Amino acid sequence: MSVMRSMLLAGSESAWLRRQAPRLWFVRKSVARFMPGETVDAALEAAANLRDQRLGTVFTCLGENVTDAAEAGQVARHYLMVLDRIREKGLPTEISVKLTHLGLDLDLELCFSLLAQLIERAGRTSVVWVDMEASNYVDATLEIFRRARRAYPNVGICLQAYLRRTEKDLESLIPLGAAVRLVKGAYREPAEIAFPRKKQIDDSFFALSQRMLSAEARRAGMRAAIGTHDPRLIRRIQEWVQAKNLSKSDCCEFQMLYGIQRALQLRLVEDGWKSIVLIAYGSYWFPWFMRRLAERPANTLLMVRNLF
Repeated sequence: MSVMRSMLLAGSESAWLRRQAPRLWFVRKSVARFMPGETVDAALEAAANLRDQRLGTVFTCLGENVTDAAEAGQVARHYLMVLDRIREKGLPTEISVKLTHLGLDLDLELCFSLLAQLIERAGRTSVVWVDMEASNYVDATLEIFRRARRAYPNVGICLQAYLRRTEKDLESLIPLGAAVRLVKGAYREPAEIAFPRKKQIDDSFFALSQRMLSAEARRAGMRAAIGTHDPRLIRRIQEWVQAKNLSKSDCCEFQMLYGIQRALQLRLVEDGWKSIVLIAYGSYWFPWFMRRLAERPANTLLMVRNLF
């Protein structure tokens, strides 16, 4: 793991930085590139604009590790309101939630109950995505997801390509016909748990993508969401799809964050691929922002430019 990436991930875990950094104007200016605003109204407006460009969207309200059951309930009520507003506006928008935002640290049953409310409100044709967090949460997250999947068809899960265990986890999900979003991973993990080098992570990501697009996975009904901004990796997956004579629009979708690789997001749509934009909003953005910088440390140059 690079020194810069390690520093950024360590910063994402700092309570002091989380309190102090958002007060700095150049930090706030930099984060504005990655989110349309802190309110759900800003997210809805951005989603409507993206819909006009034939781009789908996924919302996530930033927050994690709540320590109070009442707060977890408030988060769930917020998402219920968001789902209602999405429906009212007729947007092709889904939601993505962190289970620690719904009380996973407090009580497994509470967390599952709140997640189930969201899945039911979303409706059978709108997937509620469950984000994956640090490695110590993987088992509990998969347990809740599998339980939800047995009861509801419209729930998806995120897997992280840098974790050494993910190949086995994916194999267990294929028979479920699960919706799976594959990302590289953005938490600080030891080398015995996660691949430390970029090439290793990229190779893992490509191999897992192939498995998600395999004939067996497609027969099971898996929805394959490829979550990367890496143009070379995207091109490599596209070439593999085309070599297998798979349908561009049906075999998979590419999911990227708001504000990153905007031209590529639009070009994918123009070329016949399905392109989805993940829109984050909320006031608890600092840890999320630092992890986004850690995914591509060159993005720290944005903050340096904003100083001038």
